[in-house]
Amino acid sequence: MNRAILIVLTLLGLAAPAPVFAQQAPIVVYLVRHAERGDDGTSDPPITEAGRARARALAHVLRNAGLTDIYTTDYKRTRSTAEPVAEATGLGLEIYDANDLEGFAARLRRAPGRHLVVGHSDTTVDMVRALGGEPGDPMADAEYDRLYVLTLGPAGTTTILLRYGAPYRP
Repeated sequence: MNRAILIVLTLLGLAAPAPVFAQQAPIVVYLVRHAERGDDGTSDPPITEAGRARARALAHVLRNAGLTDIYTTDYKRTRSTAEPVAEATGLGLEIYDANDLEGFAARLRRAPGRHLVVGHSDTTVDMVRALGGEPGDPMADAEYDRLYVLTLGPAGTTTILLRYGAPYRP
């Protein structure tokens, strides 16, 4: 519709005024470390049976979260952790570079939607920081149950730390 006609119709009360701004949904990023890692003597071991159970628990928790993207590093343990979520949601896995967390964080800040990011004990905490969140204490080597929920909005980043699957016991 012609803008001038719309203005006239609005002034006559025959059309609603256009909103001054459209509110966008916040970007939500779910961050987890890969599930329990096996030990096969390589630098790229698979996850254990406990890890497969944790991956299924993650899929259960996030199946209705409205995910739009799933990102993992290029390791068996991160891909295996994300695969049940991908199956539950019908989404594919996209590999991200854990050596460029600032660049990946900038990409996520520009990407509307709800994203799952599966990383490692050090990259997950660093990614929370890169997105402006509060990671809390350093992640212990045997700690696999953290689930960060970061909401990125105009006023900043909100961090919620949840736990899922079998609880970590120090």
